[in-house]
Amino acid sequence: MDYAFRLDFKVRDYECDMQGLVNNGVYQNYLEHARHEFLLASGINFAQLAKANINLIVVKAELHYRFPLKSGDNFRVDLNVRRSSKIRFEFIQDVYRYPDDKLIMNATITGTAINEKGRPMLPDEIAGLFPE
Repeated sequence: MDYAFRLDFKVRDYECDMQGLVNNGVYQNYLEHARHEFLLASGINFAQLAKANINLIVVKAELHYRFPLKSGDNFRVDLNVRRSSKIRFEFIQDVYRYPDDKLIMNATITGTAINEKGRPMLPDEIAGLFPE
């Protein structure tokens, strides 16, 4: 599969549980960081949107854990984005371990934006990410 964006990581000791495996909650941090970096690379400043009273929010997170990561593992998060409705979009994210390219987990994160009145909307900046 071709991806729109890729971000490399290395597991840090403090991200692991007593079993020496990455805690399942930490994966959401990896995914979120990759989404933010993708938006920045696409010319969308998350903080500037918030200052304009446009807040990007996650409305659904579906994660499928396949194999664990351990301290010191190098890995990447690959990402695609698609529009799923008039006001929602989805990040399709896959985590692969280096050097064997083993699929560690995949996720679909559904998001939208809300305006200053708390109403869902899709700002032009985000809508521009999707091909017509």
